[in-house]
Amino acid sequence: MGGDRPTGDRHVPVLRDRCVSLLAPAVASAEAAGRRPVVVDATLGMGGHSQTMLERFPAAHLVGIDRDTEALGLAGERLAAFADRTDLVHAVYDELPEVLDDLGIEDVDGVLFDLGVSSLQLDERDRGFAYSYDAPLDMRMDTSSGITAAEVVNTYASEDLLRIIRTWGEEKFAGRIASAIVTAREAEPLRTTSQLVDVIRGVVPASAARTGGHPAKRTFQALRIEVNQELSVLERAVPAAVDSVVLGGRVVAMSYHSLEDRIVKSAFTAGTRSSAPVGFPVELEEHKAYLRSLTRGTEAPTAAEIEENPRAASAKLRAVERIKAAPVDRKTR
Repeated sequence: MGGDRPTGDRHVPVLRDRCVSLLAPAVASAEAAGRRPVVVDATLGMGGHSQTMLERFPAAHLVGIDRDTEALGLAGERLAAFADRTDLVHAVYDELPEVLDDLGIEDVDGVLFDLGVSSLQLDERDRGFAYSYDAPLDMRMDTSSGITAAEVVNTYASEDLLRIIRTWGEEKFAGRIASAIVTAREAEPLRTTSQLVDVIRGVVPASAARTGGHPAKRTFQALRIEVNQELSVLERAVPAAVDSVVLGGRVVAMSYHSLEDRIVKSAFTAGTRSSAPVGFPVELEEHKAYLRSLTRGTEAPTAAEIEENPRAASAKLRAVERIKAAPVDRKTR
């Protein structure tokens, strides 16, 4: 499990240097204005990105948010040398406005999202995120609350399982898998990852695995998203982050599958385009774009970064800068 290894050795931050470089101008602008820069790591994890930001931005204060108490503990150890410049908070990242209010912080200069399941959660076998290890079917990012994956597979109706696996997992064999889960649980509750993997293997053609990867990959993704309500949280979190940054502030987001990227793209695009009605003769001030895109489409890791950290292979990076105040009806707080 690697629990006795230093946190820094267990976690290689994805696109670390690029993310920090994208945030750097906003931090510099705050310093030039005589303000203390504030940056938010909305998905703290084991603190790899946060450590780099604190090292490169010595005047900055960092707010780190994570729903995983184990991750918060490990990140706290990693960032101990910067304790006077950090606030590490147990929360879900869509609670960003409440976190900032509680800390008495009105605006921030940068927000970073590194979405999806963390290296810690994948590596800790007893968390149940990985289909390659036998473990209890848990998959909760916050193990102190919420339903488990076992509760989902053993209590959800067949049509709900079908919807989740098809929608969140983009799995073309969702119907077969949902039916097989219902049949299997009638004989014995599904309590472990290996039990679920066996059920899936029994109905997904071997030929599909040769081209689409592990047959359980998409179903596990779907269950993880359902258990943690990841996409509904993200739909609230990205606009909240945009609304929290000052003029010149930046929001950087890394996603790892098309569902996450679609939400990030939609929120960013809403701010980078004019909202004037089609055919409207004059673009009023309130219709003007309030965000500027800093990436052309998505950016991807280099071959060297993927070699160093294979989990970076599917990463898609987008970033925007706040260039004017958001419309009043878009404010989240």
